[in-house]
Amino acid sequence: MVKKKIILIEDEAELVQLMKMRLMANNYEVFVAYDGEDGLKKIQQDKPDLVLLDIIMPKVDGLTLCKTLKANSSTKGIPIIIVSASGGNNLEKNCKDAGADDVIRKPFEANDLLDKIKKWLG
Repeated sequence: MVKKKIILIEDEAELVQLMKMRLMANNYEVFVAYDGEDGLKKIQQDKPDLVLLDIIMPKVDGLTLCKTLKANSSTKGIPIIIVSASGGNNLEKNCKDAGADDVIRKPFEANDLLDKIKKWLG
């Protein structure tokens, strides 16, 4: 069976390692970027099946990257799950306005994240 490809765009190295290990243990192929600019390059290069995206990052923030991906015909169909601790009460609305398919708030339970991923990847 071909593994589904997920790109994780997150600037917290410890969280990246935890999430990457959990995703790989669940049979996903995982690519990592630590800022939005690098994330965009890797998405265009690796054509992932799903994007996990933080909001507050260096170079290009997550909401801007989300809008960019959803405006591009070659990437608009890729599901994007925003994973963030920021945004307060408006987080879900701001993410939806940017084109995100789903949102999960940090801190989160690993199984909640895996459930959301399965929902979008089938």
